[in-house]
Order: sequence, then structure tokens, then C-alpha cells
Amino acid sequence: MTTPAIMLQGTGSSVGKSLLVAGLCRLFADRGLRVRPFKPQNMSNNAAATPDGGEIGRAQATQALACRVPASVHMNPVLLKPETDIGSQVIVQGRRLTTAKARDYAALKPQLLETVLESFRIVSDEADLVIVEGAGSTAEVNLRRGDIANMGFAEAADVPVLLTGDIDRGGVIAQIVGTHALIPDAERARIRGFIVNRFRGDPALFEDGRDLIAARTGWPAMGVVPWFPAANRLPAEDAVELAERSSRKDGGVRIAVPAFSRIANFDDLDPLAGEPDVDLRFVQPGEVLPADADLVILPGCKSTTGELAFVRSQGWDIDIAAHVRRGGRVLGLCGGYQMLGRSVADPEGIEGAAGTVDGLGLLDVETVMTPEKRTVPVSGRHTDSGTPVSGYEIHIGRTDGPDRARAWLEIEGSPEGAGTADRRIMGTYVHGIFSDDAFRRAFLAGLGSSAGAYAHEQAVDGALEDLAAHLERHLDVDAIARIAGL
Repeated sequence: MTTPAIMLQGTGSSVGKSLLVAGLCRLFADRGLRVRPFKPQNMSNNAAATPDGGEIGRAQATQALACRVPASVHMNPVLLKPETDIGSQVIVQGRRLTTAKARDYAALKPQLLETVLESFRIVSDEADLVIVEGAGSTAEVNLRRGDIANMGFAEAADVPVLLTGDIDRGGVIAQIVGTHALIPDAERARIRGFIVNRFRGDPALFEDGRDLIAARTGWPAMGVVPWFPAANRLPAEDAVELAERSSRKDGGVRIAVPAFSRIANFDDLDPLAGEPDVDLRFVQPGEVLPADADLVILPGCKSTTGELAFVRSQGWDIDIAAHVRRGGRVLGLCGGYQMLGRSVADPEGIEGAAGTVDGLGLLDVETVMTPEKRTVPVSGRHTDSGTPVSGYEIHIGRTDGPDRARAWLEIEGSPEGAGTADRRIMGTYVHGIFSDDAFRRAFLAGLGSSAGAYAHEQAVDGALEDLAAHLERHLDVDAIARIAGL
């Protein structure tokens, strides 16, 4: 018997597919179903480690959380992590396969379809319902040959589709009707309805527009979903949303985060942004790091040597040096940790041109890039406060040097990270450590914060419940269930 499934595709990128899938996952899980998310192909540097030691897109990890199940590499069998404007690291079923330029990946895609379908079968076998997320736009007909992300997958797996458009961007009628005009008849027939997402104001004001879309396409409306303000309480997938992640509060601890060109795992900072007395700001390219920051956090990135060049092009290296002279603190996470050392060597050209570049020189350590990639959930404790920490590592490279003797974390019984004697400069390979409430409070206390009652995981779960209720009110959920085959 075929497991019921439905796929949400979009008129473009960032129309809210990931959020809708997460909300539907929680909604149907709350109805007592075994629900699983699935995304055949994702492109994002915001990744998550799975319990089985692989990596998938952060959105699918959040969707697994919505289903109340552990994340699996099979929920996102192909993950592309951009390293340059024309090339990406290709992760297949949680493991790095290769680094490929766009032209080479186009030739590789057809070979990956069977792997994608294998993962879909594995996910389906343990589910009552699979909710699938497409990538980019359904109407990218120039990329249709060899497609595994949208209609290519939907046809191969025989999954019905709902099309999502984003009214907040404007032109949603043209988005949906234009998609209908561009795709072939067989794909039009596979789309069983449409969703208008991110409406601000009274949805009743769009009834004429909704009816016009239905008349032009023959697709029924599944609902007009109003803007969901609590979306910023959930981990974001795309760096295009970065400016919206700043918390902007008066007073309290001020944290500045330079927005790297290929920033990765920036959801590390969400728990800090949620604290009532933390003013966390993502500093955009072209802006100066604020002089009144208490802490500068250098986040993860996809190419450490490339981002070091970007940091210097922005003058942020000068800003960071001035911040340190004023007595400010700096924390590096993963790639940001590697940047803080004396040098970063890439002898095999894994992340770009082979060679060695100078780091920022704030930690007495050196990094050498190696082909082996460490992808694993970890746990341990904060050595200064004794509070437990947990998170995950996703990185290549080994870091060593005198400041490693002052590691400020103990992970799986071994020292992790590095720091100066006064703890003003610190780094670690562990992502996700700020999600642990006790550790986050202890860390912020060292900056003079009175952080107290905010519970991050509880806030995320509450946002998922609110999202499910929001979709229950504004979507024809029973129609969606019938289309899926329930």
C-alpha cells in the first residue's frame, strides 16, 4: 500500500514552503498520525547534524521536530552547500560526495534520482503521511531536464502537488497564473490546488484575487494564510532572512554578528536573540561593527579562507581589532573559530585555491584543512560554570596550538575549543550550544546579563503549536488530507 503523501512546491524561493511544511507536520502529528517531512534536494549552508552522524538542511531538522521524531539523513537526501558563486559541496544521504560546479552538478543530478527515491521509500515506510517540500520555483522550466527537486521528483514518486505563492512580495496572481502558463499539461494536472501565503491584513480582501486565480488555472484554493509573526521564533534556513533575525532591544548585552557572504548555521544565535535583555544585531556588508558591542560573534561559514578575504574587504578585521583594544570580547563558532587563529592552511585546495592565509591572530592556534569531515551530535560541559552543553559538529579541518590548553568546553570527556587566559577571546567547533538554557545563562552572566526565564526549546515548540493552529484556521486541511490520500 502506498503511503499518503503531498508535496508543497513554490512559485519561487523563500515563499514560505519550509514554514508551511513544518506547520502541517505538527498539525497532522497532533491528529495522531505518524508524519515525516521530506525534501529531495535542498540548497543551504544552514545544516543540522542527525543522530546517525549525517547532515541535512536545518529546515528538515525543524520539520522533524514538528513531527516529534529524530531527524534522519533520508529526510533530505541531497543537500547542496554553496562554497562559491558557481560551485557547491554535494551532500548525499548525509555524507559529502564531492564539490561540483553548477554545470557538473547538472550532469550529476539524473544519477541521484534513484538515491532520492530510495530515501523517500525509507521515510514513507515509517509514516502514515509524508509531507514533501520542493525547492525554488516549479516554473524553472530551463532546469526541468534531470530535475529531482520539484516536478521531476513528484512524477517519479507519483505525489500530488500544492503550489504556494507569496503575496507579501507582490504579484502573487502573476506568480501562480504564470506558473500555470509555463508548465506542461501533465504537470498542471499534478497540481491539485494552490495556497496564497503571507497575507497582511484581512484575507477577505483578497477573495476576488483568489477566485481569479482559480478561474484562470482551474486549481482550487486551499486557503489564504495570513502573515505569521512568530515565524522568527523558528530556525531560519536562508541567509536572505538574516536581517530579520536581529533582536534590536534597548539596553542589556549588545552582541554584534558580521553577516558573512556565506554564513552557515546562523540559527546558533537564535537563542541569544530570544533573550529579553540581549540586543543581537547581524551587521550587514557595508556597515561598521558597532563600537558599543559587548561581544562580537564570528559565526560559521562555508569557506573559511574565502570569508577571511570577505571580512578584510569589509574592514571588519580593523573593527574587530579595535573592539579587542577597547576590552571587548570575541567568540568564534566553527569557521569563525578557525578565523581567530594565526593561520588557515588548505594544502589540498578543499575550500578553494590551495595555500595558506593569515588569520585574525587573536588566538594562538593554527588550522589545517583536511578532506575528512566531522559530522556528529556531541555533549559535555562548560568548564568555567560546570553547566551541561550539547550541540553538534559539522566541519573539516583540525585546529591546534598553545591556546587549546585553555579550552573552555569539555566534550565527550576531552577539551574542546581554545581561549585566551582572560577568556576575552574564545572559539569552538560546537554548534548549537546556546540552545542549552543553563549554559546560555551562565555565558551571558559573564557579560553582565541577568538572563533568566527564557526557555529556548520551549519557545520553539510553542511556535510550532501556534503555527499548526494558524494553519488549521486558514487552510482547508480536510481537502489537503484527501488530496494526500488519507
